[in-house]
Amino acid sequence: MSSPTPLPTEVGVQSKTHLDQILVAAVLEHAPFRIYFKDLESRFIAVGRQKLLRHGLTDHREIVGKSDADYSTPEEARRTRTDEEYIMRTGTALLNQEEKTVRPDGQVDWGLSNKLPLRDESGAIIGTFGYTEDITQEREMGDSLKGIQGALVDASRMAGMAEVATGVLHNVGNVLNSLNVSTSIITSGLRQSKAASLAKLGQLLREHAADLGPFLTEDPKGKKVPEFLESLAQHFNAERERLLKEVEAMLKNVDHIKEIVSMQQTYATMAGMVEPLEAAALMEDAVRMNSGTLGRNQIKITKDFKPVPAIMAEKGKVLQILVNLIRNSKHACDETGRADKELTLRVTPGEPGRVLLIVQDNGIGIPPENLMKIFRHGFTTKAKGHGFGIHSSANAAREMKGSLSVQSDGPGQGATFTLDLPLATAARPTPASPV
Repeated sequence: MSSPTPLPTEVGVQSKTHLDQILVAAVLEHAPFRIYFKDLESRFIAVGRQKLLRHGLTDHREIVGKSDADYSTPEEARRTRTDEEYIMRTGTALLNQEEKTVRPDGQVDWGLSNKLPLRDESGAIIGTFGYTEDITQEREMGDSLKGIQGALVDASRMAGMAEVATGVLHNVGNVLNSLNVSTSIITSGLRQSKAASLAKLGQLLREHAADLGPFLTEDPKGKKVPEFLESLAQHFNAERERLLKEVEAMLKNVDHIKEIVSMQQTYATMAGMVEPLEAAALMEDAVRMNSGTLGRNQIKITKDFKPVPAIMAEKGKVLQILVNLIRNSKHACDETGRADKELTLRVTPGEPGRVLLIVQDNGIGIPPENLMKIFRHGFTTKAKGHGFGIHSSANAAREMKGSLSVQSDGPGQGATFTLDLPLATAARPTPASPV
């Protein structure tokens, strides 16, 4: 933004009016909200750039003298007019209101609006003014999450796989935590917005309406008004960019939830079917279902997938086991507090006719006395754990004629879980997945 034009030492009526126009024009042009001013008949007398763009206009003369009835549905226009009549009658502002609008093409928008009384120099109400922040994306995020959660519940019910659903819901919950953080940041940013400073500036200028020229050119506070407006515009732009980044992060997390749900649905349709499977591909799917929390906790993942024949197993049950093992290893790494957290995943030949799927971590380790207890139903060392995951994983392995074992050298030495599964009959070796 260019520097404001220097003001003359002596300000007359003409230059004062010119300065008022400069100040108002700066706010209307650069504020990232849909700003408007209306008369007593709810007709527009001035609007900001974003308000013009909202209606596909480029020149303020196209909208001045018109009302919401020219751009909104009859119901929305009546609602807006009712609000403005209330404000003009009572002098009470209507703040932080969520409003739904329907465009002529049927598209639905949501806005967070603030409506206030417009007063003249004597304090008499001569209309209304306000500003609206577009929150359509935030609302769509909420609707999308509800749809995803519903799809997840339906998929789990269809499959009848309580163990897999528990693992999936846990991982979706982790991603939802990230979404909640982003939502809190966006909400906090909107609530702490400096938009209220515009109203304070308007009040300050009204207080000096009689001596506005000298106030802006001689008073220390008045001299700072142009600089303040420029700073405010820069702040609004920076705030907008920051909130957009959070929205982008939310979209990525929603996409991750969709991927988890999609994989769960794929496995659910294969429930109860034992077939030849590629071990490395199953390991990759389990990693993707945990990727949100693994990445957020900065855990290094090392993959060592050897070429092995196909295994004979049930997709859903293998996924259940691997998701549980990776999740537990992630928790074990987090509890150490160390910076070099690492998870190693291996696929390697086992005894003749067997393949080993290994999950190894450098976490808190397991005391010797707990190595034999860890597969018991209800045994857990976590304050909020239920002891079900590892126990059900061991049962699932046995149902597929396999086994699940654990090895640890003690506290602080990490742990290694090994899933041993049988080969498919007359199976050929399959290529290793990329490391």
